[in-house]
Amino acid sequence: MSAVTLSIRILPLTLIRRQIKSRFIRSFLFYVPYITLAVMTFPDIVHATQTPASGLLALLVGTAMAWFGASLFKVSAFCCVAVFVAERFLVG
Repeated sequence: MSAVTLSIRILPLTLIRRQIKSRFIRSFLFYVPYITLAVMTFPDIVHATQTPASGLLALLVGTAMAWFGASLFKVSAFCCVAVFVAERFLVG
């Protein structure tokens, strides 16, 4: 396992010495951290609540608010309110 982990990190540094000129590869490498974070985060958003429906509602509310430029505090506060309201009506 350590050999695979090290080879993934060391081989690009040793084999690629010039600047990457391909727009496709540069674009791919630019978005890899964001995709990795999304893959680790989004399933936990849906499953962290009592019902997946309330987690999905919070995800949709947060995405819409962030899309329209709300601050991180407002997005998180409205997501919490959405989960609270949804679980109030869905669960109990």
